[in-house]
Amino acid sequence: MKSQYLFIFAGGLLAVFVVFIVLFMAGVNQWLCIGFIVSASLLLVWQTFRLNARYGTHGLMKAAARKRHPRFIISRKAIPRLFNYKRRKEERT
Repeated sequence: MKSQYLFIFAGGLLAVFVVFIVLFMAGVNQWLCIGFIVSASLLLVWQTFRLNARYGTHGLMKAAARKRHPRFIISRKAIPRLFNYKRRKEERT
């Protein structure tokens, strides 16, 4: 496990710990809290290693960048306006 997956893993474990503290302080049964935490932690570990195996070291960042990249560049200007040179106000006077 490398790079951004370590941050996902550490952040996930921190979130699971905070949820455990909140549940325990709210008075939920201790064994129910422990069961939830164990299952959530196992799910987190499984998903993190699955992402690592699927995308590789930098693949997750590449996939996120690909989603933000536009598929098409659309220009709604009329074609003659694309080729007109716009002068500044100082040059006109």
